[in-house]
Amino acid sequence: MPDEKPSRARGVDRIIDIFRQLHIAQQPLAMRELIEATGAPRSSIYELVGILSEAGWLETSAEGAVFFGREMHYYGADYMAHNDLIRRAHQLMVEIVARHGETVQLCMLEGNKYTVVLSESNAHPFKITSDIGVRVPIPWTATGRLLLSDWSDQAILDLIPEQDYRLATGKVLDKQAFLKDIHRAGELGYSMTEGLSDSFTCCMAAPIRSRAGQSVAAFCFMVSRDTPPERRQMLLQELIDSAQKLSDFA
Repeated sequence: MPDEKPSRARGVDRIIDIFRQLHIAQQPLAMRELIEATGAPRSSIYELVGILSEAGWLETSAEGAVFFGREMHYYGADYMAHNDLIRRAHQLMVEIVARHGETVQLCMLEGNKYTVVLSESNAHPFKITSDIGVRVPIPWTATGRLLLSDWSDQAILDLIPEQDYRLATGKVLDKQAFLKDIHRAGELGYSMTEGLSDSFTCCMAAPIRSRAGQSVAAFCFMVSRDTPPERRQMLLQELIDSAQKLSDFA
């Protein structure tokens, strides 16, 4: 008879899943929705939500919807304050947005996807951006190509799920062309793609490298495809210069 996971370990897994489902939803969930999303027993979710609410990790609205609590904000602020790369990147991003009026993002790998870690938005009503923490298929943007520029072809092919080569537009990327894009991005020290995540977007990115020279993060702009070539080059150079400044802290 297979060993069952200890109840305490199951409880920890369920707490993690509660947080994950709330993050995916990006909004408060009713208890019924949270139970359905996690697949955990009703009694367990009610008990865990009660414990986490008492600790301030979750909050429940008057209507009974559950979302992250104030304590979670404090922990996130602590992380930003004590992580050199994140703290300095945030300061630099605020300056970039003030200078150029474009949304800028800091992205990193997370498993077999990449995710936006920080995002600073412009004041324009129309923005091209991804939400913080949402896991995005690596082949969909210039950022993903840079983050894999130090990897071998086989390691890349082993990492990316087959379905992630299908873009949001429905087009399926050729794997060998994708690998060539990655190698070219590594040689150039930047990447620029058009019409991958959607038909009207240009994504440009520059790598933030560790002291060992490995790409550990990327700075990126998501701009309209009708952005003039001279502005594209100016923004790209801004990314490259800013990423080089941050590489000392990666």
